[in-house]
Formats: sequence, C-alpha cells, structure tokens
Amino acid sequence: MTESWTTNTTLEQIAHWIRPLRRVVVLTHAKPDGDAIGSTLAIAAAINALRPDAQSPTAQVWYFGAMPPFAAKLIGDAPARHFLQQSHPGGEPDGIVITDTGSWNQLEHVKDWLGPRADRAALIDHHRHGDPASAARRFIDPGSAAACQIAAELARLLLKLPSVTGLPVGIARLCYLGLATDTGWFRHSNTTPSALRLAADLLDAGVDAPELYRIVEQSDREARVRLMARALAGMQLHDRGRFAFMSLTRADFAEFHAEQGDAGGFADHAQAIESVSVVAMFTESDPDSSGAPVTKVSLRSKDGEGGVDVNAVARRFDGGGHIRAAGARIAAPIDQARQMVLDVLREAV
Repeated sequence: MTESWTTNTTLEQIAHWIRPLRRVVVLTHAKPDGDAIGSTLAIAAAINALRPDAQSPTAQVWYFGAMPPFAAKLIGDAPARHFLQQSHPGGEPDGIVITDTGSWNQLEHVKDWLGPRADRAALIDHHRHGDPASAARRFIDPGSAAACQIAAELARLLLKLPSVTGLPVGIARLCYLGLATDTGWFRHSNTTPSALRLAADLLDAGVDAPELYRIVEQSDREARVRLMARALAGMQLHDRGRFAFMSLTRADFAEFHAEQGDAGGFADHAQAIESVSVVAMFTESDPDSSGAPVTKVSLRSKDGEGGVDVNAVARRFDGGGHIRAAGARIAAPIDQARQMVLDVLREAV
C-alpha cells in the first residue's frame, strides 16, 4: 500500500532528531521563492546556533536553479551553495531537512541523490500534495500560511525558547520574509489570524518590516522592470476578460539580460483588472535533456466569487501548489502550452 501524503511525526520529534546531527543539508524546491529561502536559511541558522563554537557550520543550504533578485542580500554570508544546473552534489550528511515542498517534480534536480537517502530526511511543508517517499519524517500543515510559519516554530523548539519572540533577530527576519511574501504582504486569503499573530511576534523579536519590504519589493534591477513591461504589453484576455495570459520567451530574457528568477510576481499587476479572475504567466524554459520544449506556467487566482482552484488546474500537468497560487512545467512549446491551459481553465469554471 502506498503511503499517503500526511504528517507522520511532530515538530518536537523533528527537533529532537536534528539536535545530535553533525552535518545537515537543508534543501527546498528549484527556483526558490521568498518562503523557500526564508525557511531554509532560518532552519540552518537555528541548527548552527546549537554549536556556535564549531569550526565549520553544522548545516548548509543547497539551492538549485534561478534565484530571485533579492536572494543575495538575504543570504549574505550564510553557509549556502547555489547550483545553476541539475547536479549530483557529493557528500554524506547525517541528516537532510526539506522545506516548502515534498514533490519530486520540484526536487527533480536532486532526486537521484535524495531518493536513496530519504530515510535520513525530515520535511516540513504547507502544500496539500507531495510524494511521501521524499522524506521519512514529515510534518505537513496546509493550514499554515507559509513554510516559514512552521519553520519559526521548529527554530523555537531547536533553541528551546518559550516563545518565537525570543528568536534571534536574524532568524525572525527570515521567517517574516516567507510569511510576508507567501501572503502577498498580508493581502491573500491565507492571511489567517495565526499568521498575523506570528507576524506580530516576529516584529516583537526585532524584525524591521519596512527594510525587508524595500529589499524584496523595491530593489529591482532595471532588467526586471523592462521584462515586466514586455510581459504586460503582450498580455491577452480570454473569455470576456476572465483569464489574463502573459508570456515571455527565452529571447525576451536575453534581450533585457534578465534571468528566469526575474519573472516572479508579474501576475499581481494583471490581477488589478476588475474582470480578471485568473492570471497565467508562461515562460519558455530551456529544453529538456532530449531537446524537447518546456514551458513553465505560474497560475494565480483571485479570492472570492469567480475564483478558480488553480492547484487542481496545475495538477492536470503534474504540477501543484495552493488553491489560489500554483504552477507546472509543461512539455510543450509556449503557444501550445497556452492553449492547453486555457482548455483546462474553461473546464474548471
């Protein structure tokens, strides 16, 4: 019988399992967003704080694929490695911690390495779907607004603090990063009372929220803004304005000397149109290993009447995410991928 995607341990047990480990690798999905970066760095920092006098850090973070523009400022001098291409990192850690995903599709970059080591892995996630075989220990809470909401509690337990208000400000800042970005700076429907209470506690810990907002949202390179203008200029509306589609080709990225990570967050601007309930952002990715075309689609739905479960749409293409925010990689050219997604959206309403 196949094991189901459910919690099979507690955060207390995960913290107890982590403490004696001497070498830990912390992983997340490829092309990490704010929640992935915040949760991995926060957990690594908490683990390393357990042995402040160690000659080398106990925990190291591994990232794969394009990074968002703000990543370097937040990573700073943290022990992190960045692999641009699919890689088979060497080494035999005592333990592996995975955050913000449990899907093999999102861990494809490291699947061959991680699979045989899943027995020494723990996972924290807030997504509704994943692959249980990715980690032997799993704490999954779809009710959490972000993986960082879970990471904040795990960090508290690791450091044996009575409250997250006692977290070191650097760790609190990273947890606030994921909480804020995954809720759209506390605008989306996952802005729950518990998320706001945690945000308040993190502010009490010393987080400078305006500074973090400037780093994440007001420090764009010119290339990203010009890329956004190209995407918006080519926007097409379908079905009486209900669906907004934007596309970017590899040539667009090359023209503006932009990176794949620069395309995140563009959907918010198209959602400003009153009639639009779903935005689909298509980006042409590099071909797969056989040379076949690949298109990445990011889906965003408004809350309330007219909203669509875009997680269900993404899962039709072996992707996933949340009800109002999801994505997938489609093995098709960009124009064909657009029509495929439009057909599924029409079925969904």
